[in-house]
Amino acid sequence: MSATHHLQSLVADDWHAATHHPFTNALADGTLSRDKMAGYLQQDYQFIEGFVRLLASAVAHAPTLVDAVPGARFLGLVCGPENTYFLRALNVLEVPPTAPAAPETIAFQKLMDHARRSGRYEIMLSVLVVAEWIYLDWAAPFEDRADDLPFWLGEWITLHAGDGFAQVVAYLRDQLDTVWDTLDEDTRKDVTATFTEAVRLERAFFDASWVGFAVAR
Repeated sequence: MSATHHLQSLVADDWHAATHHPFTNALADGTLSRDKMAGYLQQDYQFIEGFVRLLASAVAHAPTLVDAVPGARFLGLVCGPENTYFLRALNVLEVPPTAPAAPETIAFQKLMDHARRSGRYEIMLSVLVVAEWIYLDWAAPFEDRADDLPFWLGEWITLHAGDGFAQVVAYLRDQLDTVWDTLDEDTRKDVTATFTEAVRLERAFFDASWVGFAVAR
């Protein structure tokens, strides 16, 4: 079993809950209300800056140029098509891109900031792997539905499905799998704790999204 599959197995209940969630199910079948999607996107957009900084730091800490290049390419996608999607979708939903941060948002922001400030490649990867792999797992089964949905639903699926995004997740997982073999027991415990917390917070964010974040107007 790979290191990332091992880590995933330790949080199986939270992982399944986050990747088979009523929120994403409703998103994919087109029944999610505009207000719930608007509130979700206003909160999720607040992760972009911290995520970009974390990913850029991981690229800087990659052991070789070969290890860094896929992360750098992904950084461009986040700053380009994904950032643009947020702005287009929020505009169509007739809400601003800014909103007061919810507690669930603040918690994940703090985790990303902690990982970045740690200066430790394996800790950065443990957050990045969770953030992207969970999205691939929930979105991939719905890829064929995306074209039949309004773009503010369907494009969120296509951004997190398909071969290109699967390759990003495979790259991040491979980086963590490789570095895991070099870690001592105490460092592996740190990675496990960070990975576990990231999954817990992802589930909590989807739970709060399903209840419905307050929408800033």
